[in-house]
Formats: sequence, structure tokens, C-alpha cells
Amino acid sequence: MQWEVVIGLETHVQLATRSKIFSGASTAFGAEPNTQASAVDLALPGVLPVLNREAVAHAIRFGLAVDATVAPVSVFARKNYFYPDLPKGYQISQYAIPVVQGGHLDIAWEDGRERHDKRIRLTRAHLEEDAGKSVHDAFDGMSGIDLNRAGTPLLEIVTEPDMRSAREAAAYARTLHALVVWLGICDGNLQEGSFRCDANVSVRPLGQEALGTRTEIKNLNSFRFLERAIDFEVRRQIELIEDGGTVVQETRLYDPDRDETRSMRTKEDAHDYRYFPDPDLPPLRIERAWIDEIAASLPELPAARRERFVAQHGLTPYDATTLTASRAIADYFEGVVAALPDPAGQAKAAANWVLSDVSAAVNRDEIGFDACPVPPAQLAAMVARIADGTISGRIAKDVLDRLWKGGDPDPGAVDRIIDEQGLRQISDTGALEAMIDEVIAANAKSVEEYRGGKQKAFNALVGQVMKASRGKANPAQVNELLRAKLGG
Repeated sequence: MQWEVVIGLETHVQLATRSKIFSGASTAFGAEPNTQASAVDLALPGVLPVLNREAVAHAIRFGLAVDATVAPVSVFARKNYFYPDLPKGYQISQYAIPVVQGGHLDIAWEDGRERHDKRIRLTRAHLEEDAGKSVHDAFDGMSGIDLNRAGTPLLEIVTEPDMRSAREAAAYARTLHALVVWLGICDGNLQEGSFRCDANVSVRPLGQEALGTRTEIKNLNSFRFLERAIDFEVRRQIELIEDGGTVVQETRLYDPDRDETRSMRTKEDAHDYRYFPDPDLPPLRIERAWIDEIAASLPELPAARRERFVAQHGLTPYDATTLTASRAIADYFEGVVAALPDPAGQAKAAANWVLSDVSAAVNRDEIGFDACPVPPAQLAAMVARIADGTISGRIAKDVLDRLWKGGDPDPGAVDRIIDEQGLRQISDTGALEAMIDEVIAANAKSVEEYRGGKQKAFNALVGQVMKASRGKANPAQVNELLRAKLGG
């Protein structure tokens, strides 16, 4: 039997506010346990929640960015369940009327050499508070409760069941992650739990319209683990059904060490949580003027910037997509282009350097583009020196390495390094011809092979000239002069 995979994701995005959603307690990561839990977070008698305005603003920013409806009136509800790290015995969330309704996210991913594009529909995005954290085996085998996270503002983003493979789900998660970081509403730190996905997974016979029984895999904070967990769960469900069993609606956890999902608890339905409007919080009313104000402050979104890079700078769609993978790299590239003497003619070369050598160094040193030790104007100066023939691309790699280690942000450092290290490209025709004559005389066999039709022999001769010049010869001139001397 052929099977179709059906996947929907629920993503908890920690909003980048300094205080919690209903209290003034800090949201800073890494504090000693239970030092950032206020009376409101602890649910002490007589306390009342007060909604964080900036958390609402972040939700509006997201809704506008995904072309969703921002509800003029939304309602907070109590989601009732009992767990040690939930002090109130309920979580303040939104259910019937969320703040963000509908919307979509366009994703793209590659499968081998084929590119796929797809629009993923969003059901909703609602505001809620996070629970605390159970710390197991903390005290001689006993568990402890850390309530620092209790009340941390979350935006839960829920998709329709539109995804059909683990790779597609991972592409959606990466795209969503890039967007919320781009918007500045989340720091995107996966290790600190700022971005966590729950995957709802089911399978059905190919062609069947009715959905199969789903399971939910909780708290996946790695794109790789998300993909692996879904792949395992799909195999498990198919094997279970084909062996005559039935899938049980339940919550499961992924164990990356064993690469498997394990049952955690029976999955609740909405009625099990006994949702009802929170009597301590009035309906959230959002004026149109506030939405318009936030809309005017939105940055250029990734899709728009991607299209502009192709149209304005002549980049390929692939390069434009890579350059807009994060706002930091897109801003860095724009800074380089702005400093180029000939942006129209040199933007593509600048993109190549950003995507290759600079990106490799950034990844090697585990820093972001916003902390790159080579400022955009400095890289632009280097690209300009390649374009005007002062240095070759090969010598430029050495210049970039010296700039990276030097720590001097002055664009003039490029010319100083070139002069101090004697790196100027040799373009003098007489000097190059003398080197070429010596190489031809010393490599008679390669000359004979080239004249016999072997192109590799020509490349070998070019290499010998470049070696003789210690990499300073102008490669284009070397090719031209050498072909002339060898008779075409």
C-alpha cells in the first residue's frame, strides 16, 4: 500500500521582551533557579495579571508579515491542566479568538537538484505564557522545579496540516525561524528554548481524504532532530498499521540518542483542558491606528529583498535566497554594495565573496555577520582592487585573511596591506613575457602536448607561470600572452 504523510507544526516562539507577559519579572536567560519568578508568576493569592504591551506588538508584527488578519478583539482563556511546573493549575492562553488569524508562509527547499516551492497555510498565532521547568536528578536523584520561565511570553504559531514530508516540515521551520529573527520578535536561540516545535504527524492511504490518527511529538528544538523524529514516527505508524495495529492519539518525545520517539502520555483534546475566558483579563482590543503604526515600522521582508537583489543587482535566485537567509547577512551584503565604486558591475563579485570566503570564516569562528571583523566597506575596497587589476582573486584571499586577523576597520587597510606585503599584481607585459619564455623553455614536453591538443598541458603551463610570479601575475594576461606565444 502507498501512504501519504500529513504533518502540521505548532511552534512556540519566545518573544523578545525584557519582562514577562503578565508580570514585570525579567526574562533574561541563565539566572539562578527561581530568582526571576514574581508573585504573579508564582500565583500567590490576590495577584492579578497585567498584559505586556510589547508582546502584543510582536504578535501584530508577525501577523502583518505573514499576511494574516490581526483580530481587533481577541480573548485570553484559562487552559486547565495539572503539572508540577504550572503554579496556577492553568495556563493563560488564547483559544476561541486568537490575536492572529490565518496567514501563510512560503517555503523553498531542494531535493537533490530539484527545487520545491510551496505555500504553507497558517491557522492561527496566539499569545500565551510559558510554564516553568522540571529539573530531574538535580538533588541526589530528586527532581526540582525552576519557575524562572513561568510567565515568559510565547507566540504559538499553528499551521494547517499542509506538509507532506519531514524535509518539507524542516524547511518550514527554518523559514519561520529566519522570519521571526528577521522581524526582531525572537532571538531564535534554539539551545535556550526560544524556538520549539511540536510536530503533529499522521499517515493515510494515498488518495484518502480523511485524516489518519495523529500523534504529537513535543519540544523539538533542532531542525535536524525535527526531521529525524518525523521520519521515525512515519515509519513507526506505517509499520504499526501494516501489522494490523492502530495508531493511538498520544503525545510522544523524541530521543536523539536512540533516534526514536517514545510515548509520553495520551493526547488530550480541547475539551479536556476546559477552556474558559480568563475573568482577570479583559478582551484585548487593538486599534487600527496601532496596526498601521507597526506596519509602517516593519523592515523589508525576506521575500521582497530577495526579489530586489535579483532585479537590482543581477544575482541568481539561488544567491539571493542564500543572502536573505538572515537579516544580518543581507544587511552585510547591502553594506558592501553601497561602498563599491561600481555597484552595477561589482555586486555579483561581492556576493560571491560574501557567500564563500566570508561566510566560511564566519562559520569557522562561530560568530554572526553582525560581528564580522571585516566591515562591509573594507570588503568592498578589496573587491574594487580585484576589479581594477591591482590584485588577483588568489592574492585577495591572503588580503582577506590579514584583514580578518588585523582588526583595523579602516577601508584604507586594504591598500596598506597590498603595499606593505608587496602583493600588487604583475600586469607589465614585458615582465610577464620574460616569465612565460622561461616557463616555455623549461617545459618542452607540456608545450608539445598542448600543441597536440591537450588542454590540461596549457593549464599546467599557466600554473608554472603563476608559481614563478609567486601568484602575482595577472591570470587573464598570462592566458592571453601564453596562447599567443604558443600559436593560439
